[in-house]
Parts: sequence; C-alpha cells; structure tokens
Amino acid sequence: QVQLVESGGGLVQPGGSLRLSCATSGIIFSFYDMGWHRQAPGKQRELVAAITSGGRTNYGDSVKGRFTISRDNAKGTVYLQMNSLQPEDTAVYYCNSPQTGTWGQGTQVTVSS
Repeated sequence: QVQLVESGGGLVQPGGSLRLSCATSGIIFSFYDMGWHRQAPGKQRELVAAITSGGRTNYGDSVKGRFTISRDNAKGTVYLQMNSLQPEDTAVYYCNSPQTGTWGQGTQVTVSS
C-alpha cells in the first residue's frame, strides 16, 4: 500500500520561505517520478513541480525561479523549497506519485501579512 504524507505547511509572510516534505512508504521510491500540485479555493488543482526518478525537474510557470523540487532517495522523501512566497501561492499543496496514482492528504500553505 502506497502512502504519501506531507508536512511543513503553515502561515508565512509575503517574501518568506517554507520547505514542504513528502515522506513515502510502500514503494521503491528511487524508481518513481514524484510531483507537487496545489489547489487554491475556487480554482483547479495545478502542477507546481515534478521530478523524475532520474532527477530531471519541471516547474509550473508561476513558480519558476522561486520554488525548487528535490528528492532524497535514501529517505524516500521529496521536498519543495518555496522562496519569495506571495499571497497568490496560498493553497493546499499535495504530493503525488503519478505512476501509482497516489496522492497525499495535503498541507495548507497560507501567505499573508
């Protein structure tokens, strides 16, 4: 059974930073691509960032240059470093494993002064 558990969300002021983590279990993590998506109230879920099993990365246009996705295969964890956060980044952030179709429960990120 594949499980993804996000952590690291919270309230941050504009211009601040947060690092999200997604711990996995039930898969041989190094074999799988991973992704982060987000969903703001009243909006569709959108891709934030993705990383392949080989470490190739892809980002949504709105976060390029500000967010960085990375992975630690030894820990079975994928990270999302978020810098220069803005109010429009406020959303629930979800980790996913596209090849298994598994999603985490989400973690709330709120950017507000």
